[in-house]
Amino acid sequence: MQITRNNTPLATNGQPPLVGTTLPDFQVERADKTNATSFDLITKPTLISVVPNINTSVCSISTKHFNSEVDTYEGINFYTISTNTLDDQKNWCAAEGVEKMELLSDNQRDFGKKMGLYIEEMDVDSRSIWIVDVNKKILYQELVHEMTDEPNYDAALEFLDGLK
Repeated sequence: MQITRNNTPLATNGQPPLVGTTLPDFQVERADKTNATSFDLITKPTLISVVPNINTSVCSISTKHFNSEVDTYEGINFYTISTNTLDDQKNWCAAEGVEKMELLSDNQRDFGKKMGLYIEEMDVDSRSIWIVDVNKKILYQELVHEMTDEPNYDAALEFLDGLK
């Protein structure tokens, strides 16, 4: 997939899955240093926010925005996935007061590569939003084609409203 960063062209390692298809099986790492698979994580409808680097302003804003919405959606899992280390994520959460949304580390790049979101040139995953049902069927996706842009929060949250 072609994207840009400050209008400079970049490419991901493949084409992300389409709405209506099944989320690929993947493995990420939880804050407690245990591995979690898509089977472990997708226990109810789920919003996955993918950010390239939690320590950048747009990624930070995005994660804090979704964190502020978690309580509104009791029947929905909220996750943020980044390629940052667990220590980076832990330090960021402590500094920013993020406690409700679970951050997951794609430090092995498994999620990004299987989703066609991995940008080898920058060693990060491309910004995107995914909403899946309990069977891992992709119901909604937003692929943010300019890395420095924020996702469309309202569109994702309106979609979640329809799942309540």
